[in-house]
Amino acid sequence: MARWGRVDYRQLKRLQEKMQKLEAAGLATFCEDAAKEIAARLLAKAIKRTPVGVYEDGKTGGTLRRGWTIDANVVRRGNVYEIEVINPVEYAQYVEFGHRTRNHQGWVKGRFMMTISADEVQQQAPKLLEKKLNKLLKEAFDGD
Repeated sequence: MARWGRVDYRQLKRLQEKMQKLEAAGLATFCEDAAKEIAARLLAKAIKRTPVGVYEDGKTGGTLRRGWTIDANVVRRGNVYEIEVINPVEYAQYVEFGHRTRNHQGWVKGRFMMTISADEVQQQAPKLLEKKLNKLLKEAFDGD
């Protein structure tokens, strides 16, 4: 008969404990926090790009810039976490995408403050998520 040797199960037991710790950390909470951070970055970029009106009498606007908000609720639909960044100011879409002039003879170009910001954040999101996930895994597996 063959001799199988000895097995030390202590490391497997420690791995199991670390996996339970990772599960307790809550993947759903991680995803919600990541969605909120990405939305906050998008909000900051959109606010920065939003133009402020300067009027003939020397006054400045800012209503559109102040209008940006984030819906505090993160909605989960399947494997997707959604959070809304909105601007409820009635003329926001006209500044975003452009509009005709009052006399219908010309066109005012859009500023695309949300569109450009969303594209930038979408490019940055994988690195951000990777960094946050590495931090979570490091805490779970290295933080005995």
